[in-house]
Amino acid sequence: MKALIFTFVLLVAFTIFFLSVKKLIQPLLKSRNENRFDRVLERLKNVLVVAIGQSKLFREPVAGIMHAFIFWGFCVLLLVVIESIIQGFSPTFSFNFLGRLYTVITFSQDLFGTLVIVGVLIAVIRRFIIKVKRLHSEKDGNMDAAFILFLISLVIISMFGQNIHNYHTELFAYRFISDFIQNSLAIKKSHVTFEYFWWIHIITILIFLNYLPYSKHLHVLTSIPNVFFAKLKPEKNTIKPLNLEDESATVFGALDSEQLTWKQLFDSYTCTECGRCTAACPANYTGKKLSPRKIIMDVRHRIHDLNYHGNEQSIKDKTLIHNYISDEEIWACTTCNACVTECPVMIEHIDTIVDLRRGLVLTEANFPSELNVVFRNLETNFTPWAFSYTERASWAEGLNVKIASQDNSPELLFWVGCAGSYDERYKKVSRSIVKILQKAGIDFKILGNEEKCNGDAARRLGNEYLAQILMKENIQTLEKYGVKKILTACPHCYHSLKNEYPQFGGNFEVVHHTEFIKQLIEEGKINLNNKIESRLTYHDSCYLGRYNSIYDSPRKALSSINGIKIYEMERSYDKGFCCGAGGGRMFLEEKEGKRINIERTEEALSLNIDTIATACPFCMTMMNDGVKAKDASDTVKVKDIAEIVAESLD
Repeated sequence: MKALIFTFVLLVAFTIFFLSVKKLIQPLLKSRNENRFDRVLERLKNVLVVAIGQSKLFREPVAGIMHAFIFWGFCVLLLVVIESIIQGFSPTFSFNFLGRLYTVITFSQDLFGTLVIVGVLIAVIRRFIIKVKRLHSEKDGNMDAAFILFLISLVIISMFGQNIHNYHTELFAYRFISDFIQNSLAIKKSHVTFEYFWWIHIITILIFLNYLPYSKHLHVLTSIPNVFFAKLKPEKNTIKPLNLEDESATVFGALDSEQLTWKQLFDSYTCTECGRCTAACPANYTGKKLSPRKIIMDVRHRIHDLNYHGNEQSIKDKTLIHNYISDEEIWACTTCNACVTECPVMIEHIDTIVDLRRGLVLTEANFPSELNVVFRNLETNFTPWAFSYTERASWAEGLNVKIASQDNSPELLFWVGCAGSYDERYKKVSRSIVKILQKAGIDFKILGNEEKCNGDAARRLGNEYLAQILMKENIQTLEKYGVKKILTACPHCYHSLKNEYPQFGGNFEVVHHTEFIKQLIEEGKINLNNKIESRLTYHDSCYLGRYNSIYDSPRKALSSINGIKIYEMERSYDKGFCCGAGGGRMFLEEKEGKRINIERTEEALSLNIDTIATACPFCMTMMNDGVKAKDASDTVKVKDIAEIVAESLD
């Protein structure tokens, strides 16, 4: 009789679960296709390190330990579930035929069962007593979390109850918790009690399974696949190109969830709503509407509404952008990559944000008015500013700098960038780099008037059409002169040239000036003999750091200078705080909340330093503005690493 009842319960539970999962899969099949099935071994390594090893969760030790206890506990306890299911058909079944191995299994079950309970208690304390701010989302999930924690606890308690009263596993079994409870409370084994606990255990697991598709805890099922499908290097952190020649396309970019890729929709299923992304977001931190978590959750809400209420006219009339996600949220993003870096399940927030920007710009021609001037300048002057392209090389007058057109196939091409060519402050950095290169005897050239904006700002502002024009024309110029190796002082130029130009056939060796300077110092090609007494802090550029993992080179170059003392800001390295200029925000006014650069400047000034070192033209501008706004210009200077190194040269 038990086997018949159990079979019926199991069939009903699995049927409901199958139908729920089928409903979730349908939107994925209707979305844009994307190949994420390549390089299987690398993807499996990601799964082992990030998903199984929980590496990203341990960026916050307490939360990492809590989640690891629960996750690893359930991985180990899967064998208990399998054993219990088999006992539904064969009540006397046990894995004790494994002999001494069964001793290890039963001991680990008690050990990890205990760790799961500890993890649940930590979760309860953090969410309901301490009330960690980031855990409370825009649509508060406390009831959902409480119910899940209750189910997890019930699964473990019922497992312990089974173990105490289980007649079938005594051979080779060693259960320290179960034995302790049994002995201390003088509990007598009871077959009837075992059956009660067995049914509670099984029913709870089946309820848990069928609740997941409708809960934020769906990530229990989707997180491992999502980590498997995450971007790999060198595509990681890059923006995928649009096929602008697709005549069948009615929308370029995305305005609704159906125009996103299946991976972007799968990201929304996987969001744990832990809030790490939003807590790290500089826009959100300084009072903007943007919340990366909300963006991903809104995608999920849109899918849900289309899935279950898609025939209602009120739902049909809505779109993801405008109705679920406001324009202000999308334009507030600095694309600093903090959200992606912090996400424990490797959700790619920026891809979705940029695709929505593309939809607004390319399909609706709907974007902030300030960008009209920026886009027009890029089209006519090949720079975001209203300077003539004929003046691009004026900064180099009197420095004896060679132009590529005068001598093909340069050993090294110095890609100056728009800021290095036109911005009065950053021209000094360009000159400092020239001084260093000439001192080291490096043969280098520049493109001069033939250099154009790298396309980064246009691309991240959603104007993929303009970005691709600039990128392809630059590639043609570089190939015309046989350029193999490129040096640049701009992390945005560096990232585009190194990681995104290959999308259009532009394959070059690209090095950032901080890497190159460090190499020159180590090889003894430049001597830093002039002592510079300075209390200094280094501000990590997002596009140099989180995008390209360059953290040590700038610091090593600075530490090579006699007299400099480096003081780290609390938010540094891959936890660094954005200057506020990335993602095209350099050309947009902050009209909401506190200015991001002011927040970062205040953090730097709190260290009582006299110099803020940067390695990016955007960062320099933003930090300079911040220092001026705080009336600290007389006591604190903002300098590029190249300038500081040039000052220390013989």
